Amino acid sequence: MNPKFVFWVPVAIQMTAGAFGIGLLWWWFGMLPALLTALAALGTMVLVQLHYLYQLSGWLDEPNSAKLPDGWGEWTPVFSRLYRLRRDDEKNQAELTEWLARFRQAMHLLPDGVVIMDDVLFLEWCNPAAEEHLGLRHDRDKGMRVTNLVRSPDFMDYLILGRYDQPLVLSFRGRKLITHIIPFENRRQILVTHDVTESERTDMMRRDFVANASHELRTPLTVVLGFLEIAAAEQLDETTRQAHLKLMMDQAYRMQHLIEDMLTLSRLESIDHPVRAERVDIGNLLDKVRRDALALSAGKHEIVLEMDGGDVMGSTDELYSAFGNLAANAVRYTPAGGTVSLKWEDTAAGVRFTVRDTGIGISPEHISRLTERFYRVDKSRSRETQGTGLGLAIVKHVLLRHNGTLSISSEPGKGSTFTVNLPKSLSAAPHPAPAPAAALSVN
Repeated sequence: MNPKFVFWVPVAIQMTAGAFGIGLLWWWFGMLPALLTALAALGTMVLVQLHYLYQLSGWLDEPNSAKLPDGWGEWTPVFSRLYRLRRDDEKNQAELTEWLARFRQAMHLLPDGVVIMDDVLFLEWCNPAAEEHLGLRHDRDKGMRVTNLVRSPDFMDYLILGRYDQPLVLSFRGRKLITHIIPFENRRQILVTHDVTESERTDMMRRDFVANASHELRTPLTVVLGFLEIAAAEQLDETTRQAHLKLMMDQAYRMQHLIEDMLTLSRLESIDHPVRAERVDIGNLLDKVRRDALALSAGKHEIVLEMDGGDVMGSTDELYSAFGNLAANAVRYTPAGGTVSLKWEDTAAGVRFTVRDTGIGISPEHISRLTERFYRVDKSRSRETQGTGLGLAIVKHVLLRHNGTLSISSEPGKGSTFTVNLPKSLSAAPHPAPAPAAALSVN
């Protein structure tokens, strides 16, 4: 129904009823009482209208705190419609607030930095990622010029020149950031920062790994190909031929060990699930490690194993690889006649495996880089000992998967000590004692 019709119908009915009543009074009591009654009714209606206008004015001044009146007469649909408008507005406001909260939560969780600036580069808002990337603080820096907060000539030139068709690669606070400026509205801009520091580091490690692996494989391949070319080009006596074959086999074994270590390291780095815990028979595992070390030593070293701890929960294969690499390194870098000591013991914090040698030792500046792939203190000696340069990198990844740590202490000429600490949570419960045999009674 037309709202105007709804409004005017009761007004027309009231006016008609009032005129009819005044006419009756005129007929019954005369003109003066009828006029006085009409004036009194008109004054009352004016006062009522003024009262509701005053209430409406007060509500318009403070719509959130003042209460809408119920209304009377023609004011009833007016206030009813205002109430519905207010209720719809409150609903829309609640929905807008909810969407704004969701938007801010999403912006807070974004890994990329987001900074909202006005047209003259004053900070209006930024998310935590932007605070971390650019060193900003929303509560402290709001209203300040971004070019005064991010002190970088390249960044200032990028903002001032306004050439936003290409992103800016920015090195700032030890990070490498891809920076975009996105104009929006007429007086605002969005600054987006994407941190590529880790991906750049990973790419560099991958390039270094490929280069190092290629270099390590090229050397033995060159030796093998050289001997094959000599054998194909000329007739060799048996002694020379046997010597060449031995050298080629040594280089082939070197390549085999290198490829096996690369596959092991690649497998450890690609595994994203936790260790499938099993009870590791430490006595059997360390006995195999000792026998492998004796075979590598070929009787040139004294290998000592001391056991004073229980079993652990973890991966037998991975721990065998880690402990075996530590023992093999100790043998390789200890001169003939030296001693390599292997010790397994329980501690208050967990369990500890220590490999101590009387070898050549390591200078302090090299210790922090020993677990890098293909890092060698003495490359010429490593080739002599057939090391691949990946052993300690494998140890590091195995310990990461077992929540363990590796500490290294060494002094040139006085040997080295490699200590593996595994947490107490990996300690296995002792084997239950066997039940006593039942007594045999003889009558």
